[in-house]
Amino acid sequence: MAWGNVDSMDYTPRAVDGLLDDVMSGLPAVALEGPKGVGKTATARRLARTVLSLDDPDEARLAEIDTSWLTEEPRPVLVDEWQQVPATWDRVRRAVDRGAPPGSYLLTGSATPTERTHSGAGRIVRLRMRPMSMDERGLVEPTVSFGELLGDHPAPVSGRSELVLRDYAEEIAASGFPGMRTLPERMRVRALNGYVARIVDHEFSEVGHVVRRPETLRAWLTAFAAATSSTASYESILNASTSGQVDKPSRSATIAYRDTLARLWLIDQVPAWLGPRRRLASLAQSPKHFLADPALAMRLLGVGARGLLERPHPGKVTIRDGLLLGAMFEHLVALSVLVHAETHEAKVSHLRTKQGDHEVDLIVERDDGKVVAIEVKVAPHPTDHDVKHLRWLKEKLGDDLLDAVVVTTGPIAYRRPEDGIAVVPLSLLGP
Repeated sequence: MAWGNVDSMDYTPRAVDGLLDDVMSGLPAVALEGPKGVGKTATARRLARTVLSLDDPDEARLAEIDTSWLTEEPRPVLVDEWQQVPATWDRVRRAVDRGAPPGSYLLTGSATPTERTHSGAGRIVRLRMRPMSMDERGLVEPTVSFGELLGDHPAPVSGRSELVLRDYAEEIAASGFPGMRTLPERMRVRALNGYVARIVDHEFSEVGHVVRRPETLRAWLTAFAAATSSTASYESILNASTSGQVDKPSRSATIAYRDTLARLWLIDQVPAWLGPRRRLASLAQSPKHFLADPALAMRLLGVGARGLLERPHPGKVTIRDGLLLGAMFEHLVALSVLVHAETHEAKVSHLRTKQGDHEVDLIVERDDGKVVAIEVKVAPHPTDHDVKHLRWLKEKLGDDLLDAVVVTTGPIAYRRPEDGIAVVPLSLLGP
């Protein structure tokens, strides 16, 4: 058991900080969940007076013997990696039922445990923490507010970024994991490779999924990485991962792969937007595929920043059309949008008609059903062709479309004079 808060001089601010502070000020218990390495512990320790680290065997053993002391220690109490001793979740839930005051408990978790626990609905509020968005990395001062884009009036759009395409490729490869991205390149590649290897060799078994053929799981993960930013069917992902293999895993086995990744917070699929039926019909319902961080997909595919700027080499697993760079840049944009949407309590989805004649990369929806539509383009300056789906959606939704945005790798943020569509370099998009 430990005491004290994180030294503010050593802490890198995260987008979720304000939301977490706000929720803790009004509710007794909050669970901060996400994949290992995203910075949950450092973020939660800012607020904690007592810390129980359940990834420490001695502290986990203490918690297994007796959880009653959780209600006696100075609050807020942080239970770090609570899934190691699931009984701590139920102990906190019961403390809330008995009237624990606001800001009493913080729980962090990097997996959903196999042992059955009460959902905690109505007692423990769950927040999702992801790898660092582009603006959290501190490369450029953002000038376009995500929150203002979600507002009722057109957001101001201006600013200049010095980042170029190669910088974005390097950021994709660097990852949003705070402890890895600042390492020298060779060490970072080793660390990310080790992270991927641990998923296959340890993480699945730790949540109760016994992997009998690790090489098959690794091949499926690689095929899933190749499907980044696509809506490829799970059957096509399976076929790509087992090409030439007679004894293929069953469909149920590969769905179990997906479900286990979800329990480990290592998958971040964006669901299809169903839209208002009165104005939009025949929408596809397949999710768009993303891992927790584009750098994980890069390591599975064996591609670095330099390779990302080239056409895929023959023999690489290929599922989606187009260059890998476009898929991975969209992944980086989606990660940033998901981070900001979490803090603004908005939902993120994508739009695609069943015929495939219209699609919008990301739809951010407020709780009143109004949306911001986002297209992602690697090109620095979008053309009329690049915004045709946004114009189509504006015609369909009218005032329910709050704003239309093209996120690019370009140098300048501006509104197109022809149609008012915002053009925003990713590095300039902030909270």
